[in-house]
Amino acid sequence: MDLYEVIKRPVITEKTTRLKEMGQYVFEVDPRANRQQVKQAVEKLFNVRVLAVRIINVPAKRRRDWRARILSSKPKQVVRRPGWKKAIVQVAPGQTIDIFEV
Repeated sequence: MDLYEVIKRPVITEKTTRLKEMGQYVFEVDPRANRQQVKQAVEKLFNVRVLAVRIINVPAKRRRDWRARILSSKPKQVVRRPGWKKAIVQVAPGQTIDIFEV
């Protein structure tokens, strides 16, 4: 798997902003990627030393689609939001990843 296929995008939320202060960064990764591939990709792409990688599979969820409810006569239109995989990457002290600096 190519390095650019492993990491899809950074995840930027309030929680990940707090984690950034502790040297931890969160990325959405390819569902087929493992810890070693994520570590290699982050080290090569961002030129940092990775100390640890934690992988979390975010499950798919069901939700109501209100647009479909308005446009159709069905009382409840339930759709599935796809699941995804995220990685929490801990970098060495004193190192940062510039993509998160906004």
